[in-house]
Amino acid sequence: MSIVPPPAPASRRRRPTPLTVAGIMSGTSADGIDIAVVRITPRPRAASPRIELLAHRGYPFPGALRAAVLAAQDAQRTSTAELAHLNWRLGVAYAQCYQKTAAAYAAPIDLVGCHGQTIYHQGAVETYAGARFRCTWQIGEMALLAQAAGVPVVSNFRPADMVAGGQGAPLVPLLDQALYRDARRTRVLQNIGGIGNLTVVPPASSTAPVIAFDTGPGNMVMDALMQQLYSKAFDRGGRIAASGNVLEPVITATLRDRFFREPPPRSAGREQFGERFAKEFLRSCRQHSRLPADAVATATALTVHSIERALQQFATAPDTDTPLDLLVSGGGARNGTLMHMLRTRLTSRSVRVLATSDPSLPSPMPVEAKEAAAFALLAYNSWHGLPGNIASATGAATQVVLGQVTCA
Repeated sequence: MSIVPPPAPASRRRRPTPLTVAGIMSGTSADGIDIAVVRITPRPRAASPRIELLAHRGYPFPGALRAAVLAAQDAQRTSTAELAHLNWRLGVAYAQCYQKTAAAYAAPIDLVGCHGQTIYHQGAVETYAGARFRCTWQIGEMALLAQAAGVPVVSNFRPADMVAGGQGAPLVPLLDQALYRDARRTRVLQNIGGIGNLTVVPPASSTAPVIAFDTGPGNMVMDALMQQLYSKAFDRGGRIAASGNVLEPVITATLRDRFFREPPPRSAGREQFGERFAKEFLRSCRQHSRLPADAVATATALTVHSIERALQQFATAPDTDTPLDLLVSGGGARNGTLMHMLRTRLTSRSVRVLATSDPSLPSPMPVEAKEAAAFALLAYNSWHGLPGNIASATGAATQVVLGQVTCA
C-alpha cells in the first residue's frame, strides 16, 4: 500500500524556534538506552538548523528486560499479556532513564523524541489477511515517559514514511546530512548497531541525492555467538575475534544471500539476521572449524565484508576523484578488531575510516550518541510540522511529517 499525502497545511506548521530536545534510542542490539540532549537552533539562510550536543548518557538494560526484548524480537509465538507487560516495562525504563539524565543535566528540556524499541520490522510489501502492506512496530508506553518528563513526547516515527511508500528506514540521514555534509568530500556515515546501516552524503557542490540503506548485520550475529559460545553479551573491544581466524568460505557463501544483492532502498532487522540466521551461520562455521573464536572472528568479518560490498556496489561517489570518508558510529565503533578490519580492507580503496567522535571532524559526536541525537532532530521537525524522512533514502514517494505526539 502506498499513499501520497498532501503537504502539511500551514495551520499544522509552527515557525521554527530554538528548542532543547532529548532524543531517546534503544536499538536492535537491545543492549540499553541512549539519551542525547541537543540544542537545535534554526538558521534562516541555511538548509539545516544548528545542532549542538549538550549531554549524553547511556544506560544498559537490566538482564531480565534485555532477555524479554530479545525474546519478543525473535518470537514465533507469544501472548498479548507478554507484549502488554513489555510495552509498559519499556515505558518505565524510558521514564527512569530520562529522569536520571534530566537531573544530571539540570537545565530545562522542551521536547522529547523517543524511537521506542523495535520488535518487528517488515520493510517489504507482504500479504496478510487478504491485504498487502509494509509494517513496523516500536513499543514502549509513551504516556509514562511524557508524565515523567512533563513535556510532549514525539514517537512512532516510522509508520508515516511507510504509508507514503517508504520502508520506514533509515531515518537517521536527516541528521547525517545536517551535521556531516562537506564542501568537497563524500561522507558515508556507517552506523554499526544490531544492524549496520549507512548514509551517503555527497559534497555540497554535488547534485547527487542522499541515499541510505541497511548494509546487513552489525553487532547482531557477533552478539548472538558470544551469548551462545561464551555466555557474554558481546565481544568487548573485539578481543575474542582478534584471537580467532576468519573462515573465508563461510563469508563467501553467506554473501550469496539475496539481501546483499538487493539495491537500495532496503532495510533489515532480526527477521533477517536474528537467532535463526545466527544458528545457521554457526553451523556453517563448524563445518570448517570447531574453535569458537573462529566463529566470532568470522561473524566480525561478515559485518566488515557487507559494509565493503555496500560501498563498492551502491555508495561509490559518482566522481571517482572525490575523496571519501567512512564515519563510523554505534557500538561497533568500540570494537577495535572490527575497526582494524575495516581500515585494512578499505585502505586499497583510498577510503579514510574515522569514528564520528574523531576530533578532526567539524561536529564530532560520541559514537553511541548519534542515533539518539537523530531522534531529537526528528522530534524537532515533527513538532514544527516539517518533514523528517529523506525520500531518496527510504523509497517513499514524498517527504512527510513523521511521528505522533503524547502530551504531558
